[in-house]
Amino acid sequence: MGPNIGLRQSMQLRQQLVMTQRLQQALKLLQVPTLELEQILRNELQGNPLLEEVEPEDELEAEDRLDREISKLEENVRAGEPEAQDEKRDWGDSWEEGFRGLANERGYDEEDDLERPQKYIPSGQETLTQQLHLAVPEGLEREIGEYIIGCLNEDGLLGCPVEEIAAFFEVDEAAVEAVLKIIQGFDPPGVAARDIRECLLLQLEARGQSESPEATLIRDHFDNLINRRFADISRALKITPREVQEIAQRIGELDPRPGLAAESDGARAVVPDLEVVKVNEDPEEYAVYLNDSNLPRLRVSKAYENTTTRNEDTVKFIDEKKRHAEWVIKTIEQRRRTMIKVMEAIVEEQKEFFSKGAIALKPLTLQQIASKIGMHESTVSRVTRQKYVQTPRGVFPLKFFFSAGLDSQDGQEVAAKAVKIMIQEIISKENPAKPLSDKKIVDILQERGLKIARRTVAKYREQLGILSARMRKQF
Repeated sequence: MGPNIGLRQSMQLRQQLVMTQRLQQALKLLQVPTLELEQILRNELQGNPLLEEVEPEDELEAEDRLDREISKLEENVRAGEPEAQDEKRDWGDSWEEGFRGLANERGYDEEDDLERPQKYIPSGQETLTQQLHLAVPEGLEREIGEYIIGCLNEDGLLGCPVEEIAAFFEVDEAAVEAVLKIIQGFDPPGVAARDIRECLLLQLEARGQSESPEATLIRDHFDNLINRRFADISRALKITPREVQEIAQRIGELDPRPGLAAESDGARAVVPDLEVVKVNEDPEEYAVYLNDSNLPRLRVSKAYENTTTRNEDTVKFIDEKKRHAEWVIKTIEQRRRTMIKVMEAIVEEQKEFFSKGAIALKPLTLQQIASKIGMHESTVSRVTRQKYVQTPRGVFPLKFFFSAGLDSQDGQEVAAKAVKIMIQEIISKENPAKPLSDKKIVDILQERGLKIARRTVAKYREQLGILSARMRKQF
C-alpha cells in the first residue's frame, strides 16, 4: 500500500514574540551610542512640535512652531488640499530614519559646540584621493590613480598587479608605474607599495635614508632579516651580530602596515556613555552615572492644550504627534535605566578590576549579567555594543569586561584577559639573550596555580603581537 500523500489542515497553539515596529525602534535606540543618540533626539525636536526641550526660554518657540503647523494644516483643509506628504507618513518611519544618518542634518547653532555634529575626520582612502586630485589633473592619469587607491588592501599595499591595471585601461605598464610612483610619494610614507619590502624602502626614502645600512639590509638581505638570521648577515657585511641586531631594531621602528589608516572609516572621537566613580575608600564602593548631559531633556508640549480647533485632521495630527512624543520620552528613560542597571551589575562582578587593574578581571559572560538583572541576553548585548565607560583606570569599551575563563588549581576561574596580561608581564621581564619558550611560560603560569596548555599560551602570545622565543632573541 502506497503512502497517503495529501494536504491537511491542523490547528495548534504556540507562543511567538512579534517584533513590532515600535519594539524594533526601541531596541535600536538602546544600541546606539550616546553621541549618535543626541543627534537623533535633536532631529526629533525639529520634526515634532509636541516634543520640546525642558528649557523655559524655549517654551514660546515650541508654541509658535505648533501654531504654524496647525495653521498650515487648517489652510490645506479649507482649500481642499490633501495633507502634506510628510504629515501622511508614519512617524515611526521618521524615527527609524534617525538611525541612518540624521546626524548629518543641518540646523545646529554654529556657536553651540554641544549641538554641532561631531567633526568628521576623513578616512585614509579619502585623504589619498584628495592628495591625488591636488597632484594629478583630471584625465586618464587621475582615473588610473583612483583605481590604484581603490585596489589598496587593509595593509595599504597594492592588491592587484600593475599589468592587470594596465590591461584594464589599455595602456602600457609604464604609464601605470608612473602614476603609482606619484601615489607612493603621498602621506603616509610606504602606502601603495607592492610588498612589505618596498613599503619599508619607501619609508626610508621619505626620510632621506635610501643608502643607509637599514636600506642595505632590506634591499639585499631581506629573507635573512625577516627570519632573524643575523649571523649570516654579519658574515656577509663583515659586521658583528650585535650591530646587525641594532640595525634590525631601527628597521622595526618603521610601519609595515601604513595603510591601516587608508582603509579605515573616518575616525570618530570616543565619548564615554557611562562613568564609574569611587564614592568610598574603605570599603571600596562605586557609583554609576550615565554620561548624558549633552542629551536634550524632553517633555510633551502643553501648547496643544490651548488649541480649540475641532477640525478632524488637525486633531488627528496633534494626537499622533503627542503619542509619538510620549513614546520617545518613555523609551529614552527606559534606555537610561537599562544602561545603568547593566553597568552596575558589571561593576559588582568586576569590583577587583577597579582596585587592582586588568590582571584581576574575572571570567564574565553576557548571560551571567542577564541572569543577574533579569533581562534577556540580547538586551545586555545591545547595551554593551559600541558603548564606552569612563573609570578611575581609564576609558574602556563595555565588551572589555567580558571574557572567557581558565581553571586554576584552587578551583577558581581566571579571565583570559588577565592571563594575557600575565604572559605579557612574564615576557617583559625575560632575559633578551635567552627568551622564554612557550613551554617555559606554561611552567611559570602553572607555578602560579593556573592550568593552561602550551598551545593556549602560543595563541594568546600571537594575539598580543609578541614574536616567538626564537624571533625575540637578542645578541
